[in-house]
Amino acid sequence: MSGPETLFAYEGPLRTKVGKCFPGERAVFRGHDLHADLKDMDWVELYTFGITGRRFSAQQLRLLHALWTYTSYPDARLWNNRVAALAGSARSTGALGVAAAIAVSEATIYGWQPETSAADLLLRARQRMQAGESLQAVLQQELQQQRRILGYGRPVAALQVDERIPAILARMEREQITQGPYLQLAFEIERTLSQMGKRLPINYAGVVVAIPLDMGFSLRECYLFLLPSFQAGMPPCYLEAAERPEGATFALRCSQLHYDGPADRRWQAE
Repeated sequence: MSGPETLFAYEGPLRTKVGKCFPGERAVFRGHDLHADLKDMDWVELYTFGITGRRFSAQQLRLLHALWTYTSYPDARLWNNRVAALAGSARSTGALGVAAAIAVSEATIYGWQPETSAADLLLRARQRMQAGESLQAVLQQELQQQRRILGYGRPVAALQVDERIPAILARMEREQITQGPYLQLAFEIERTLSQMGKRLPINYAGVVVAIPLDMGFSLRECYLFLLPSFQAGMPPCYLEAAERPEGATFALRCSQLHYDGPADRRWQAE
């Protein structure tokens, strides 16, 4: 069904399963009274329940918390934090600065696109391996078609272990959560790439999606869960820039730039 038929079918009052607000009375969140049934939920618990409609154990929730905490870097040089800092420097509002910083977090090289691609690869690779294909064959085809494996390699520190991975693995051990099939596969991909002569160590994107996949998240649910994962580092960058003189953040004279491109040209009207 498409076109006008779709619009006619959905015309009228909004039909929803996720919730509804009754001002002055109550708010319903996925069939539960928000202020009665869910009143003791913390924010991440409520957030994941809103995304998946499922409840998670206390250990799982602490691990999901950690996935966000361990990648909250208040460094204004990072691409998304830079946007928040420049918004503070330009005296824009915090809402605009943080919203823009979250929006540019969907970068192709960094951010949620690599994480979404890594989750997609894990799902497809496991399905194909269960059908009898070898992991090496899957990866060879992936490299031929995509020329890279997102979730592996790290441009800013290509030869070092991603510092977030040992921290999250240690947290899993403390929470007594064993590595599930997707996380095991993520590390097996790293080993297989090495055997294929590809020096592409796993980065945080490969780990941060494997863990929720092992908890039953879908690809889209992983993406939605990861949306706020950088956010805690953004307000400090905004605030510090706002405390400096206006325009003083990342100030740079043109004379400090080394340029070796085409020389200056004059435009002449014909």
